Amino acid sequence: MDTSFIDKRLEGIYSKVLKGSRLSKEDGIYIYETHDLIGIGQIANHVRKLLHGNKAFYIYNQHLNYTNVCKNRCRFCAYARDRKEKGAYTWSIDEIEKRLLERIDEPVNELHIVGGLNESLTFDYFIDLLKTVKKVRPRATIKAFTSVEIDYLSKLAGFSIEKTIEMLKQAGLEMMPGGGAEILNSRIHEELFPKKINHKRWLEIIRAVHKAGITTNATMLYGHIETIEERVDHLITLRELQDETHGFSAFIPLAFHSENTQLTQIPPTTAVDDLKNVAAARLMLDNFDHIKAYWVMIGEKLAQVALSFGADDLDGTIIEERITHMAGAKSALGLTKEQMVYMITKAGFEPVERDSFYHPINELSD
Repeated sequence: MDTSFIDKRLEGIYSKVLKGSRLSKEDGIYIYETHDLIGIGQIANHVRKLLHGNKAFYIYNQHLNYTNVCKNRCRFCAYARDRKEKGAYTWSIDEIEKRLLERIDEPVNELHIVGGLNESLTFDYFIDLLKTVKKVRPRATIKAFTSVEIDYLSKLAGFSIEKTIEMLKQAGLEMMPGGGAEILNSRIHEELFPKKINHKRWLEIIRAVHKAGITTNATMLYGHIETIEERVDHLITLRELQDETHGFSAFIPLAFHSENTQLTQIPPTTAVDDLKNVAAARLMLDNFDHIKAYWVMIGEKLAQVALSFGADDLDGTIIEERITHMAGAKSALGLTKEQMVYMITKAGFEPVERDSFYHPINELSD
């Protein structure tokens, strides 16, 4: 690889990467500060190629956002509603089964299930939800509930976190998404989502989930009021937890969308910032196997570019994503398998359809 960087300070970071040395907080800050976007992309792509060669993963998945009624009402959220507010909804178990059956002929391999903290729902609702999904889709992996939801369900049921996780696991929970972390920082917690669990509680729950043998993803919501230093601290915190538990599967940078939130004055993230977040994640999170370019948030075209900036996964078909689109996302509500394959091949990579745990289902080269 040509190492003639425009920004000569990147030579030191590249040297560390070649030696397999862990990048420091200062390195992470500089990755964000440098204007040599192509340079950090080259370094991140080098790491990506070492780990995954020319493969780019995707999954045939379906999202089920069972309710948008939520008591937390975080300032950055455009999805949540109060119970009697216009646009509020909660799906019954019968409605969830109906939505699953509408797509029963499609080869869905994962159900991604998250929703608001709806105080009208009982703990039994969530057990029934999982059992119903597993009954209708016995071969699909259930990836459900953020740490925020797990904390809430624990309080709702009056059980310890450990017992709550075990009961959900027995009902069909197999994996968890990484949402709810936002930025693991007290300042941002107090300003943007004071009713949501804080970062210490988020980490505590993730530890318990990993200990129970449930794999999770991790995320970072960027592009709102956070500083570069707070982004890097977030990544390092996740890296340290991964050293401890080895329970994270993938990291997903989530670009903030401000439309219809209480933060509409904040402009959208730029393509440069989106690509930097992918590259920074690939370089800082040396113990994470996978970095996702979430096309829902950054758009299909930029997600293709992100595959050359450290990302090795485009997530999946999604099928009716609601949360980000309520905040103004202009991407498609879902993509077909053929569209996913087309996106990846046109970016110069080999598409690999996977299950939730990155086992290849089949490999397509055309």
